[in-house]
Amino acid sequence: MASPRARPPQPRPPAPHPLAEPLHRAALHLLRLLRRADDASGVSPARLSALSVLVFGGPCTLGALAAAEGVSAPTMSRLVAELEREGYLRRRIDRNDARRAQLDATAKAQRLLHAGRTRRLEALGAALATLDRTQHAALPGALAALEAVNRALAAQRTPRPSGGDSPARARRRFD
Repeated sequence: MASPRARPPQPRPPAPHPLAEPLHRAALHLLRLLRRADDASGVSPARLSALSVLVFGGPCTLGALAAAEGVSAPTMSRLVAELEREGYLRRRIDRNDARRAQLDATAKAQRLLHAGRTRRLEALGAALATLDRTQHAALPGALAALEAVNRALAAQRTPRPSGGDSPARARRRFD
């Protein structure tokens, strides 16, 4: 009778930084709570996200928009068609290549996104007003650290869910 083979010990994954979990949790909760303000727009989160790329980042192609949102081109194509039908964006066909188009947010989309941003900032401002002096004084340093974390994460190449590398994930600012 053959004896079972001994498996070599598997290396343990490195322990996460002690602040990683609470920061992750706080960031998710903050975004979820602020997203409540977007419910007033009557537009789905996926549509608002795609429009934010165009409103705050400027015109781009369908492929670039799909990459920025981390979805396939066919998925983005359907979303873009709906947004176009609803008057939130327009396509500008490239004069040199009729197969290529720039997507541009309309004034209607800009009003929608700016109103949503205002609602989120007002909600955040009201919450910030509840902080005591010590907590308020700690925020500038914490924000500087968060910006550094954002830069470090942006510099990393994150694998796509399909397993491939994400080419040129949007490096533009989408406020």
